[in-house]
Amino acid sequence: MSTFLHSVNIPVNEHLRLKDPLTSELGMRILKGSISMINELGFEDFTFKKLAAQIETTEASVYRYFESKHKLLLYLINWYWGMIEYRLILATNNIDDPEKRLKRAIELLVSLPSPESSDVFSIEPELKQIVIQEAPKVYLHKQVDSENKLGVFSAYKSVVARVVEMVKAVNPRYSFPNMLVSTIIEGSNQQRFFAEHLPKLTNHTSKKDSVKTFFIELIFKTLKSND
Repeated sequence: MSTFLHSVNIPVNEHLRLKDPLTSELGMRILKGSISMINELGFEDFTFKKLAAQIETTEASVYRYFESKHKLLLYLINWYWGMIEYRLILATNNIDDPEKRLKRAIELLVSLPSPESSDVFSIEPELKQIVIQEAPKVYLHKQVDSENKLGVFSAYKSVVARVVEMVKAVNPRYSFPNMLVSTIIEGSNQQRFFAEHLPKLTNHTSKKDSVKTFFIELIFKTLKSND
């Protein structure tokens, strides 16, 4: 985790924290501990009191970095999308063929990161699980408009915008690229959630990554049918 933090600078909206957790050893323990605990307990059962006990600090110390667990979750989700955009750039920058570039981007967006892969950051598998399980909670609430004005969803929007440009490169006449890309991201996470908890709502199995296969097939059939 610390290697990743020091080697890759991923900016996160300043409105999401009171003190930058990346500037201190305690702040980094807060991030690492919260990722592990939210992934294990779920957001509803996660509290700053439990986190403080786990990382051997005080609850007041955690509040010096984040004013609420909602802001902390938003910080982690923003961090994840910043990391994904960094990986998107690396993974697609040298691919000239528009279809191959888009396919690689979709694979990165919808796949589960393998901890054994040298291309995957150490914290990415756990963060992906948090995105699957908890991400909708950061915008499905009444304060979403005011938070949006502060730019707290800009990292997610930036990823969507980058992939939208890849969609347009494949089919510039397609009328709904933003809808297509955001549906692929949200839909793939939902299908993985269904596979684990509500399997009757999906066709995904553990033997084959049918989520990835389905969404790659969906995007290219959709774009070709609108030529």
